[in-house]
Amino acid sequence: MSRFAPIRCGSVSRRFLFAAILCPLSAYVDIETEDCTSLARIYEHQVDRRLNVPENEQRAYAELLAKNLKAVGSNQAQYSVIVDRNKFVQAAMIYWTSSDGIFHFIGASPVSTGKPGQFDHFVTPTGIFEHTTDNLDFLSQGTPNEFGIRGYGRKGMRVYDFGWQTAQRGWAEGGSGEMRLQMHATDPDSLEKRLGTPQSKGCIRIPATLNAFIDHYGILDGDYDQAMTAGTTFWVLAKTREATPWSGRFLVVVDTGRTERPAWSPLPGSGVRGGNADRNRSRKALRRRQGETSYTN
Repeated sequence: MSRFAPIRCGSVSRRFLFAAILCPLSAYVDIETEDCTSLARIYEHQVDRRLNVPENEQRAYAELLAKNLKAVGSNQAQYSVIVDRNKFVQAAMIYWTSSDGIFHFIGASPVSTGKPGQFDHFVTPTGIFEHTTDNLDFLSQGTPNEFGIRGYGRKGMRVYDFGWQTAQRGWAEGGSGEMRLQMHATDPDSLEKRLGTPQSKGCIRIPATLNAFIDHYGILDGDYDQAMTAGTTFWVLAKTREATPWSGRFLVVVDTGRTERPAWSPLPGSGVRGGNADRNRSRKALRRRQGETSYTN
């Protein structure tokens, strides 16, 4: 099966699973004349931190995604994002799903989810989370905190808001609590290089180029697009975005229960494809020790 081949769910067993500036779209593909899977090629060009997920793993994650979409009665053609919070995986994958249940793998990248053990740090909750206009997104201001950390990434990065969710507290005696579940970029100098390991307070940190990709092509903007057809406008959406007809609205978080790290999801700095941006960053910024032990979202 090629990278763009379809995955029909129900045909495989359940098993363990899993940006620089956007290049001009016209250089790679015209989404007005290509089908839904054309974004897989664009992903390879525009997302600088990528994971080479084997085909059998792509199928296994498609099965998990299918189960979650079925649980909420969603059977429309759409893009969606699935995240494996397992500490040995820490990866996000984008799929396109047809209305008749065929899944196409678009791409995968390392992420960071909740790291328990410190005050106000939650374990990222599992389940299916809808991205709607009930919880409006916003853009990062790019301002550093008292430790010099830009928790939401550089200025202009979109913060995807999934509202208040119940999650397991990762400090003191544990128990359940409420946290604001968001998916966003992170500090490009100190924290993006850690993607692939748990680091956050419970949110999902993603590469800046993946953030820009999801934003530019409206991967999770189904509810926003629907509202815009009714005349609503959103300042958070760039005028240059190129949303497809298949904008979705679902983020799925799973934990595959692995007990060892798969070869396709290496530790930071030991095999993630791309990563030129990391090598070009200021050495001085990378040595900023104060930021190494500080966390924001």
